[in-house]
Amino acid sequence: MIKKIFKFLLKLAGILILFSLLMVLLYKWVPVPFTPLMAIRYFENPEEKIQYSWIPREEISLHLQLGVIASEDQNFVKHNGFDFEAIEEAIEDNQKGKRMRGASTISQQTAKNVFLWPGRNWLRKGLEVYFTFLIETFWSKERIIEVYLNSIEMGPGVYGAEAAAQHWFNKSAANLSVYEAAAIAAILPNPREYGANPASNYINQRKNWIVRQMQNYGEFRLE
Repeated sequence: MIKKIFKFLLKLAGILILFSLLMVLLYKWVPVPFTPLMAIRYFENPEEKIQYSWIPREEISLHLQLGVIASEDQNFVKHNGFDFEAIEEAIEDNQKGKRMRGASTISQQTAKNVFLWPGRNWLRKGLEVYFTFLIETFWSKERIIEVYLNSIEMGPGVYGAEAAAQHWFNKSAANLSVYEAAAIAAILPNPREYGANPASNYINQRKNWIVRQMQNYGEFRLE
C-alpha cells in the first residue's frame, strides 16, 4: 500500500514538473492570457472590470522599463533571478527593527504573478524559487521584463503597462514620459491603495526618487 502511494506521488510530481516546464516554454513566446491574481480579484469582486491588454516590449516606453528596474530591482540585468545582497540587507534591516521591506527581484515577481497565487507560506515561496529558476533558465531578460510589465497589477483591476498608461494618463504605454513612467513605478508596492495620477505627496516623493535613480542608472540596455 505504501509503495503504491509512493509511486502515485512520484508520478504526480513528474506530471506537475512536466506541466510546469511546458507552461514556461509556452510563455517564452506566447502572450500570457490571464494570471491567477486576475482570477482571484474577479471572484473577490466580480463587479470590478479587468483592464488588460498585452503589447510587445518594443511598444512599452523605455522610461517605464527603466523605471521599474530602478525602483524594484536595480541588479536585474546582473543577477540570475535572486539578489542575495538585497536579501541580506533586508534581513539585517528587519533584525534591527527597521521597516519591513522585501527583496524580491523582478524575476521572482514575474514567476509569482504568472504562475502562482499571492501569499507568504513556505510552499508558495518554494514554488516561486522553482519557477524563478525556470524562467531565468529558459527566458531572456528581455522576455522577463516584457512579461513582468504586461502582467503586474498597476491599479484596481488594471494589469500591465498599456492598461496602466491608458487608465492613469489616457495615453499609450509607448508615449509615457519620464515622470509618468516613474509615477506608475512608484505605486507598484501597493497599486490598489496608491494612485499614479493624481499622486499623493508620498507617491510624488517616491516618483522623484525613482527619477533620480533612473538618472544614476545610466544608459538603459538589457543585452
